[in-house]
Amino acid sequence: MPNPEYSPPSARNTAKAGTNFLREIWQGMHGDATWPEHVAMTGTGNLPSVFPVTALATAAVGAAGLAVAGLIHLAHGRMPRVEADQRLASLWFGTSLRPQGWELPPQWDAVAGDYRAADGWIRLHTNAPHHRDAALAVLGVPADKAAVARAVAQWEASALETAIVGNGGCSAAMHTLAEWATHPQGRAVNSDPLLHWTTCAAAGRPDWAIAPDRPLRGIRVLDLTRILAGPVATRFLAGFGADVLRIDPPGWEEPGTVPEVLPGKRCARLDLKNAADRHVLERLLSQADVLVHGYRREALARLGLDARRRREIHPGLVDVSLDAYGWSGPWTGRRGFDSLVQMSTGIADAGMRAAGLDRPGPLPVQAIDHATGYLMAAAAVRGLAQRIATGAGCEVRASLARTAHLLVSGSATQAEAAALAAETPADLANTVEETAWGPALRIKPPVMVQGAPMHWERPAGRLGASPAQW
Repeated sequence: MPNPEYSPPSARNTAKAGTNFLREIWQGMHGDATWPEHVAMTGTGNLPSVFPVTALATAAVGAAGLAVAGLIHLAHGRMPRVEADQRLASLWFGTSLRPQGWELPPQWDAVAGDYRAADGWIRLHTNAPHHRDAALAVLGVPADKAAVARAVAQWEASALETAIVGNGGCSAAMHTLAEWATHPQGRAVNSDPLLHWTTCAAAGRPDWAIAPDRPLRGIRVLDLTRILAGPVATRFLAGFGADVLRIDPPGWEEPGTVPEVLPGKRCARLDLKNAADRHVLERLLSQADVLVHGYRREALARLGLDARRRREIHPGLVDVSLDAYGWSGPWTGRRGFDSLVQMSTGIADAGMRAAGLDRPGPLPVQAIDHATGYLMAAAAVRGLAQRIATGAGCEVRASLARTAHLLVSGSATQAEAAALAAETPADLANTVEETAWGPALRIKPPVMVQGAPMHWERPAGRLGASPAQW
């Protein structure tokens, strides 16, 4: 039976919780404490969850919109009004795309999922072939879900997690909120700032022309991100005019997510294990204004592109990076994704207990990924503003686990129940986008900045369809 103490968020409380989240996020951006007053939270409805998912979604897109408004204010002396729509934000945290006459591929690999171990639950993330191979090698079974389930049942969850991660795979045993709070990594992440922000030495003020109606036009964003937070960040930047160039390795595909996250971007391929292609990347980096990346630190160091080298190549760079489990503690650099972080941090366990389920109860959407993406976008825009004001570049580091802590810490503000309708009425549809996979409706943007409508100048295309050049 459901836990009688569980009450999902009500519509009337969402705006209040969202405002609290927005203030905390904006504090993490080192922004003027009065600026959140320029954000109006509109719309109704909630994604049903024990956690305030809709409030977080609204605050995250509102913070990104506020950063854009602040850039306009800096350049033109006026502060535009920002509107963050609760319902639209919730929908965008799921999917903004409604295919017309075709279907999106499955989001998950056939092996991925939650499995019952001998002493609890564990999630395997096997969407990438090398991650699937790593897990199957530890379990000693073929890519068959029933065989995987039988093999997992013979393991203790934490031991299997350790073995798969040690073999280069991705998995997470399910913890409770209390267990994560005392876990060495949980303690490290929960004591960290929401964003690690480092201001670098002044490199000279740029001569960018910040247009009030298209404030990021002409800003070059080098995108070295994949599923899912980083692509959400760069999609937002493209929505306000940034020239986003995404780089993927040869052969890499994300069939379940790329139509969702690629509008406005150009996508090229480089093999960074190849010296000539690394040289091309360094040239692109030297000409970029913003770098957004999700590579683990040691991976970039092996490529000769650690933080020191990136700063040598471009002293004024706005460098925004992502780590799954945080930037301190024993799990720094561990591979991870939204669904794994939900298991590790106690979110999936809390959802299970609240709803009286007999298996993990994750959030209704991948809210940790999406929220972190908007935080990264906001940080990138704030970094651009700092570059204009002082000439200094910056390094900003976000993590999924720290965003998860933000969500969990706001759960006590919620009460009563209200559901967000699953369907998308016609009045929420924006335009028909002629994607590379077929026509699709793209839902109206979740945030509006007065005088600077968010839109994408090219439809979502395929990975690797463009040359690696600005």
